[in-house]
Amino acid sequence: MAIETTVEALDLPALIRPGSMVCWGQASAEPLTLTRALMARRAEIGRFDVFVGMGWSETADPAFADQVRFYSYCATGSNRRLAAAGCLDIIPSHYSSLPRLLAPRVDVLLLQLAPPDAEGRYSMAAACEYLRPLVDSARLVIAEVNDQAPATPSLHGLTAADIDIIVHSSRPLATMPSPAPGAAEKAIGQVIAGLVEDGAVLQVGLGSLPESVLLALSGHRDLGVHSGLMTDGMAELIERGVITNARKPVDAGVSVTGLLAGSRRLTDLAHRNPAFALHETAYTHDLNVLARLDRFTTINAAVEVDLTGQINAEEVAGRYVGAVGGAPDFLRGAHLAARGRPIIALPATAKGRDGPVSRIVATLGGPVSTSRGDAGIIVTEYGSADLRGLSLPERRARMIAIAAPEFHEELERAGHAAPT
Repeated sequence: MAIETTVEALDLPALIRPGSMVCWGQASAEPLTLTRALMARRAEIGRFDVFVGMGWSETADPAFADQVRFYSYCATGSNRRLAAAGCLDIIPSHYSSLPRLLAPRVDVLLLQLAPPDAEGRYSMAAACEYLRPLVDSARLVIAEVNDQAPATPSLHGLTAADIDIIVHSSRPLATMPSPAPGAAEKAIGQVIAGLVEDGAVLQVGLGSLPESVLLALSGHRDLGVHSGLMTDGMAELIERGVITNARKPVDAGVSVTGLLAGSRRLTDLAHRNPAFALHETAYTHDLNVLARLDRFTTINAAVEVDLTGQINAEEVAGRYVGAVGGAPDFLRGAHLAARGRPIIALPATAKGRDGPVSRIVATLGGPVSTSRGDAGIIVTEYGSADLRGLSLPERRARMIAIAAPEFHEELERAGHAAPT
């Protein structure tokens, strides 16, 4: 049975072993009362490891690397500061593999939960994904029960028997402002909107580009959601009656997600709403489930794509800025689904030191995050290139057509020189 205490009385140095790994929920799911207390007492604990997901708070700070070794699957959000300072160890992994990879390493799990219901079950609130399996494998589970956290419906709620220590709080969830989309992002949104059918089941990544796509879908009907995360853009489409999940062959009427990655608007909408369901990564990213979703349409961003369809979603000029993430899992699912649309989107250019540089490239400047065998439809503001079933020369021609016009000649020369 869980012990209830206050954060002031919580003796973290006595509970956390030097050299062990601590993990907590990412983005809006971070238990800020606990993580701030942990960072404040890190010197008393001695050196220890932390696995952080996407950071939306100040707890992923290079100053704390004096005692903490930070690991993550990504360098998004506040993790950028850690990566820039050389204080972040990246674990390059498909998102679907995270529960299996973390289970033997995570010793202490910090959770943010919503208060219990009448049956004594605690909601996982903003995130279930890779956290719920760690409840069973971690040596110690400490939960922050936050009365401002949403009680999101889920099959994976907890009881007091699953928790070792409970600390109560009342505070807003962490949020991160979304940058306003630029002209290229808006144009890409319009291109992708033309590829999305009514009744499609959506998966989207995070950022201004996927949000631009969602804004462009306001005229669609009966869209569904099966995604690793949900955003404010999805909340707006639900409020407008665009997302209904009415035509989903699996989980009809329900938006399925692993993480609520939005503002109060989204979490308020999800609170005790039977049209939402939080699930583990083992379900949200499962190929057998994804293959059953008719018109499964995945929309993810990339740093750059080469002329054959190889995708770099991790590095820019040697700096780690992204992740392997869930894109490979979802792209494969969309390939398998009837009438699926595996989409990768990116602006055609980026700002370079001497002017614009093409993001459609002859040779990737970073790692291959997704193989060309898993590539599907590549979209820029200049159009879409459906690479499925095409030969290498055919792919090169399609990719050059959606590159910025000022780079066509350079890319054509590189394409002619490439092996066929």
